[in-house]
Amino acid sequence: MQSKSFIWVTFQKEGIHKYPAAADAPNLATGDWLDVSFLGTPHRHIFHFRVEMEVFHDDRDVEFIQLKRILENLYADGTLQLNFKSCEMMARELHSSVCSMYPGRDYVIEVSEDGENGCRIYFPEKENLAMKVYAND
Repeated sequence: MQSKSFIWVTFQKEGIHKYPAAADAPNLATGDWLDVSFLGTPHRHIFHFRVEMEVFHDDRDVEFIQLKRILENLYADGTLQLNFKSCEMMARELHSSVCSMYPGRDYVIEVSEDGENGCRIYFPEKENLAMKVYAND
């Protein structure tokens, strides 16, 4: 198997987050030590993002400092909104934006709440191309 090279960048974004189902779902609002019903009300987090992007040569066809600035600017311009999305939803939304700028590559995107708990999603290049074809239909 041929090796693949990735660059990665990290950045943080403050946001308000809410998991509405937690307020009264029996498996979440348990009333005991496992109770997480507090997640049903808006609460603050510092969301941590890590984006890994496939590159095609050792001199980097995408400069990671520029990539970081581009990704941070998506949030600064209001393109991506945290709203009440889960970490997984934020990762997929971020992937959609970055993939449209840099198509035809593999990505791994992590989003965590306060650097403690989060998600990691692998987006293979084949899936990225399928998304592009579907979006153009």
